[in-house]
Order: sequence, then structure tokens, then C-alpha cells
Amino acid sequence: MSVRFAGYAALFDRVDRGGDIVRRGAFQRSLAGAGRALPLLWQHRPDRRIGAVVHAAEDRRGLRIIAALDDQADEALAAIRSGAATGLSFGYRVRRSAGGSPRELFDLDLVEVSLVSVPMMPGAKVHMLR
Repeated sequence: MSVRFAGYAALFDRVDRGGDIVRRGAFQRSLAGAGRALPLLWQHRPDRRIGAVVHAAEDRRGLRIIAALDDQADEALAAIRSGAATGLSFGYRVRRSAGGSPRELFDLDLVEVSLVSVPMMPGAKVHMLR
């Protein structure tokens, strides 16, 4: 059985380190059309798939995910347990945005979720490991 964790890959209505604000509803269209599990990557590296996002949904706080680590993801599991990489981030394409600094993101194509050392959104992180 694979190890699972839960956390937030995005938090709504906060400016991230890149000057973006994700607004509630930004993932709604993308999640409605998701017929497959999203890849879980290590540090946004497409060549380092470490598992899959088995559940993703918007709640009042942000994009909450549950992910399952592959059995071979020992480095990632050790990094979570040690606290070296508990941040979460996501890869996306912008469909609709407004403004410049900060830029508000209203509609996004969600491409992947990554376990990272330093997330763009402070507070986007793993909250529970099982």
C-alpha cells in the first residue's frame, strides 16, 4: 500500500512569491474535466514523477489535495518526514487573468502538483501524512 498525504497546493486570495493571486473558482473548470489522476512531481521536474494526486477539490481555503506516493518514492517520503520538502505547488496554464502586479488568476488549467522545498505560496504544504 502506498503512502498518502493531504495538503493544500494553492491558497486563495493571497499574493504568492511571483506576484499572483489565485481566486476561488480558478480550478473549477479544470477539475470538472479531469478524468485522470494528476501527476505528482518532485520539484516540478517532469522526469521525476513520484506519485499521483488521487483527489483534488476547491474548498473555502484553497486547492486541497490527497496524493499517493509511488512505492519507489523513498527520497520524497524521507524529505516529507524530515521536513526538508513539505511544500506543495502546482503547474498550470492561465486561461483567464486580470491585472499585472499583482495578477489575479481566475481560470487555470491544472497540469500537475509538485512536492517542493520552497513553495511559491507560503503556507501551501503537506498537512497530514499516512
